[in-house]
Amino acid sequence: MADPSTYRPAPGSIPDEPGVYKFRDERRRVIYVGKAKSLRSRLNSYFADLAGLHPRTRQMVTTAASVEWTVVSTEVEALQLEYNWIKEFDPRFNVRYRDDKSYPVLAVTLNEEFPRLHVYRGPRKKGVRYFGPYAHAWAIRETLDLLLRVFPARTCSNGVFRRHAQIGRPCLLGYIDKCSAPCVGRVTADEHRAIVDDFCDFLAGSTDKMVRRLEKAMAEASEGLEFERAARLRDDLAALRRAMEKQAVVLGDGTDADVVAFAHDELEAAVQIFHVRGGRVRGQRGWVIDKVEEMDVAALVEQFLSQFYAEQLDLAREAPGGGGPTVPREVLVPELPADAEAMTDWLSELRGSRVRLRVPQRGDKRALADTVERNAKEAFSQHKLRRAGDLTARSAALQELQEHLALDTAPLRIECVDISHTQGTDVVASLVVFEDGVPRKTEYRRFALREAADEGDVAAIAEVVRRRFARYLKETADSGNGETAGDAGTADATPGEPAPAGIAPAETDGAQDGPPGIDPETGKPKKFAYPPNLLVVDGAGPQATAASDVLAELGITDVAVVGLAKRLEEVWLPSDDEPVILPRTSDALYLLQRVRDEAHRFAIRYHREKRGKRVQASELDGVPGLGQARKSALIKHFGSVKKLKQASVDDIAQVPGFGKRTAEAVHTALTGGQNMERGESDQ
Repeated sequence: MADPSTYRPAPGSIPDEPGVYKFRDERRRVIYVGKAKSLRSRLNSYFADLAGLHPRTRQMVTTAASVEWTVVSTEVEALQLEYNWIKEFDPRFNVRYRDDKSYPVLAVTLNEEFPRLHVYRGPRKKGVRYFGPYAHAWAIRETLDLLLRVFPARTCSNGVFRRHAQIGRPCLLGYIDKCSAPCVGRVTADEHRAIVDDFCDFLAGSTDKMVRRLEKAMAEASEGLEFERAARLRDDLAALRRAMEKQAVVLGDGTDADVVAFAHDELEAAVQIFHVRGGRVRGQRGWVIDKVEEMDVAALVEQFLSQFYAEQLDLAREAPGGGGPTVPREVLVPELPADAEAMTDWLSELRGSRVRLRVPQRGDKRALADTVERNAKEAFSQHKLRRAGDLTARSAALQELQEHLALDTAPLRIECVDISHTQGTDVVASLVVFEDGVPRKTEYRRFALREAADEGDVAAIAEVVRRRFARYLKETADSGNGETAGDAGTADATPGEPAPAGIAPAETDGAQDGPPGIDPETGKPKKFAYPPNLLVVDGAGPQATAASDVLAELGITDVAVVGLAKRLEEVWLPSDDEPVILPRTSDALYLLQRVRDEAHRFAIRYHREKRGKRVQASELDGVPGLGQARKSALIKHFGSVKKLKQASVDDIAQVPGFGKRTAEAVHTALTGGQNMERGESDQ
């Protein structure tokens, strides 16, 4: 535990101006970012009596080893800089209001030739438009079932779409007129996209326009004595109105607003937000977060708004056609933040027009705010009953691990290695990272096994550990020491999960200047710069011993190693004849299982990707002179055999290592000589 007085800035050296500050740990990693109207007042508060600090604040300042700041001219600039730094450095003590992945949404894949409507959970993707989130998946399916009568767009998967295109018959939805059947050519791509655009406009709030259009068409059909068409339009109108009834009008004046409410205690806070568009509740979402500092409702409002709307703006930029402005005309909050004027100016800048930030006092808006607050309190109450998100349970688990494994300190950073293969083929490994008992996915890594691919799991574990920690030694080498252990393992690991811009650290080779583990050009941590307190390997005694032996070879003595066997969930220490048996109901065993299962999931995912590419490459087996390396190069260049089949001879010849003759052989093998470029003939 560090003493904050050792890095406290000299009295009078902190400017009394607005700015943004960063706390760094002993390895120069940014662990907390904050902003202040007065840097001097805010930073001095961190160096008060430790006993009087908020528990998480106390943990942060004792983990930190230095503090630095940047002065800005206005609070609006401070808001933007704070968000950018939180996004770039992903500090462990900062709250991130990321998009909630547990709520289902209605996704429209506008990036496809024939857009598809479907229920979706997960991170946002480019070119896909999202509506929601909804409380339940069945609510989306019920809405879709009503609207497909009016907007018969495709809802089937790509596999089903291709299959029906091949057999020339539509699916059941096509026969009952709930799909326009673009798979069999009943409508063109442009006609289908027009149907999808109308669907999106309706869900985005253009309900009255759509109803008026159908009413006019129904009247025209009736006047023209087209009674069957008029009856069909009448039923379509009824379906639209039923769908509109499910989105109850809560604000009769057609207000566009976001309504935010909180429930909190000393350590945690729950936030709920209702999105009201055109007077109707279009979606809701919620989070429960750990409080780093002592914060009242006004401070929670400021923190949430600054992160949430900046994050939504980034998502809208990444996904064209994402549904208009991300900031509504009005934001209703339980209390105004300390500098409401600066926050209002910033939100207005994001929207491009004036935004009202206010506390509702009476009427329908006050009643809706009370409803959102009740939802926040209910979510907070439910959260308290769940063990996985409970900070106390995580702390207890880490403390138990320290006691059962006789560690010097609680293992705040745990890494786990798992191996995946199919009968010895496509051998891969995963490395996952948990900090403070929760996953840190931006630091996940995956490995394609080399030397030990044919030698079993024990040798594979040893290879992964050697490559991971040889890289650690290289990246933390002292300045000017360009020759370090493990150079052979420096160019193999690939990042795990997609990370926000600026988080994936850059690589450097050889000698470097600056603090160990920090890239001197970017100032960001390198990929393997931080060792774990505890390394978990999937397996029993032999696997744990192999990992421990590798660490001993590399001269690393401050990393504990254990193996977790699946059969009886036994914990094995290196070279021990008997396992350590943790109580079956202990939080420590539960945490180890979560870490091991996450590593297993991530390894299987990578293995399936690798195996899928190999299976695709098997279609090229009949091409003479084409080895595995060149097959892999083709798949990597084009992405799939399907796209390769669509490529011309000249396109294939542009792949490194391919000449005209080989390209012609590949093209002929995959297409039978069809679709060759003008001037070529089938041989």
